[in-house]
Amino acid sequence: MLNHIEKEFQDIANILRRDVLEMTTAAGSGHLSSCLSCAELMSVLFFHEMSFDPKNPNNPDNDEFILSKGHAAPILYAALQRANCIRQNLLTLRKLSSPLEGHPIPSSLLPWIKIATGSLGQGLSIGTGMALAGKLNKKNYKTYVLLGDSESSEGSIYEALQLAFYYNLNNLIAILDVNRLGQTGDTMYSHDIKAYESRFKEFGWETIAINGHNIAQIINAFEKSRKSSKPIIIIAKTIKGRGVKFIEDKNGWHGKVLNGKELEKALKNLSAEKMPIISQKIPNPIIKKDNNKENNKKIPQLTKYKLKEEIATRQAYGNALAALAKADHNIIAIDAEVSNSTRSEEVKKKTSKQFIEAFIAEQNMIGMALGLSKKGFNVFASSFAAFLTRAHDQIRMASLSNPSFTICGSHAGVSIGQDGVSQMGLEDIAMFRSIPKSIILYPSDAVSTEKLVHLAANTKGLKYIRTTRPKTPIVYQPTENFPLGEFKILKQSNEDNITLIGAGITLHESLKAYEILKKQNIQVALIDLYCIKPLEIRKFISFIRQHGNKLIITEDHYKEGGIGEMLLDELANSNIQIKHLYIQEIPHSGPREELLEKYKINAKYIADTVRSII
Repeated sequence: MLNHIEKEFQDIANILRRDVLEMTTAAGSGHLSSCLSCAELMSVLFFHEMSFDPKNPNNPDNDEFILSKGHAAPILYAALQRANCIRQNLLTLRKLSSPLEGHPIPSSLLPWIKIATGSLGQGLSIGTGMALAGKLNKKNYKTYVLLGDSESSEGSIYEALQLAFYYNLNNLIAILDVNRLGQTGDTMYSHDIKAYESRFKEFGWETIAINGHNIAQIINAFEKSRKSSKPIIIIAKTIKGRGVKFIEDKNGWHGKVLNGKELEKALKNLSAEKMPIISQKIPNPIIKKDNNKENNKKIPQLTKYKLKEEIATRQAYGNALAALAKADHNIIAIDAEVSNSTRSEEVKKKTSKQFIEAFIAEQNMIGMALGLSKKGFNVFASSFAAFLTRAHDQIRMASLSNPSFTICGSHAGVSIGQDGVSQMGLEDIAMFRSIPKSIILYPSDAVSTEKLVHLAANTKGLKYIRTTRPKTPIVYQPTENFPLGEFKILKQSNEDNITLIGAGITLHESLKAYEILKKQNIQVALIDLYCIKPLEIRKFISFIRQHGNKLIITEDHYKEGGIGEMLLDELANSNIQIKHLYIQEIPHSGPREELLEKYKINAKYIADTVRSII
C-alpha cells in the first residue's frame, strides 16, 4: 500500500505515461516503450529531487538534467510541461512547426533543452563537464544524467566514468534505466543488475541498485546520493513499456507507437488522479554582484615577436592561450594528454587551476568541453588534429547544441615529419567544414596565431584552429589584424599573372616560390587564407580576377574536403583557371623537407606549376 507521498509521485508517473502515449500516437512515431520504463524515475527527479527555478532556465544554481537516452524525448517534454517550464502543446510532437523534435534539440523556444542528445553514449561526458564546472565555480548544483542500458556499451561512457572518479565529482549522479530490451532484442547484460554494479564499482563509482518502479526506493536512492563522497550511479531495474500491459517487456516495440484503438485501451487501464500540486524546490535567488568585481577580465598581454623569428604556430597557440587565461578566469584549457605537443601546457604552467587534463580520451574531452561551456566557461580543447577525427560524432552533436567553444588541432599535415601518417592531420579540414556553422582558422605564423586565438575567444560558435609542428618565420607585424571571414594579401602588383593561395606551412612554401619566380621576372600575387570558413568569397573572386584570373591552391591536406575542394566549388562558374596541389597518396615517414618535395607541395613544385600554366 502506497503512502500519500508515494501515491502522489506514482500518479505523476502515470500522468507522464498518459502524456507520452497521447503524444506519440498523435505524432504517429516515437519511442514510447523507452519513455514508459523511466516514468517513475522522471517523476521523482523532476518533482521531488531536483532543485530548479521553472521561470529561469539560466539560473546558475539550477540542478542540471541531461537525457542521454535521447530517444525518450517525449517524457522529457511531458515532465518539463508538467513542471511549468514549457508551454508547448505536447500533441505537436515531431511536427515540422514544433520545437518538440523526435530527439532533444536546443532552440530559443526550448531554453530548458541545453544539449542535443540522440546519438547515444554522450550524455555522461557532457554531465562530467557540467559537474566539473560546478566544482570550479564552487556551486552546489547537482548534475543528473539519465542513461539507457543499451548505450552503456559505448566506450565514451567509460571514458567519462573514469574521469569523473579521477576528479571526485560527487555532484554527478547518473541513473541507469535497465529495461533489458534494446532496439533489436536483449541488451548485453539484460537484467543482470549485479553485472552492472560490478562494472561501475570497478571505475570507482558508488552504486545504488533499486527497483526503478518503486517510488520509495527511488526517493531513498536520491537521498543516499546526496551524502556520497564519490560520483554515484543509481542502477534501476525497470520494465520496457511499463504501464501498458500488452507491450510490457515485449520485444519489437522499440520505436513503435499505439494506434487509436490501442491508445484507448491503454488509457483505460492506466489510471491517474489529476496532477498533484507539488512544492518545487527552487534555488536561492541570484545575488547580483558588482560587474567590476564579477568580471575579472583584463586585456591579455601580447607576446613580443620579431619579424623573421622562427616560432611554431603550436607554440604561439600555447603562449596566446596562457596569456588569455591569465587575463580571464573564465578561460579553460582542456587537453588529451598531449599538452607538451599542442603547447596548451603553457596554461598549466601559468594558471594551473584553469587547465584540465582529459587524458587520452578525445570523445570524452569534446563532451566535457561542451558541458563546461554550457556553464559559462570559455573552453579551448586541444589534441593532435589526426586524433580529433575519432571524436567526430561528439563534434557533430555539439554543433546541434548551440555551442561556443574552441578546438585546436596541432601537428597538421605531412610537415610533422618522421612520426608518420598515423600522426598527420590530413582529414581535419574536411571534418570541420562538414560541421554546420563551424569556424575554421588556420594561422601561418606566431602573430596570426595569437590574433586568431583572441578572435576565437571573443567569437560565439564552434571554432577550430589548425596548428603546425615545425617552426616557421614570422611574416606579420604585431599591429596586423585578422577579421573573421577575411584573407591576407601578402604580395601583389599590377602585372600579376596568377595568384598563389597558401595557409599554414604552404604559405611559407608559397612565399619561397614567390621569390623564385620573382628572380625569373614572373609576377604573382600571394594570399594567406587564414580563415577557411567563413570566407568573403566575392571579395576573394574580385581579387583573383584582377590578378591574372588564375590561381594555385597548395595545402598540406588530402584533396577530399580541403581548401582546394572548397574553392573549386565556390569558383565553379567563375571562369577562373585553378590548379590544386594537395597530398595525393598515403604519406610515409621522413624529414619535413623531403616529404614536402615528395608529395609536391613545396616551393619548387609550386614555382614549376606556375610556369606550366602562365
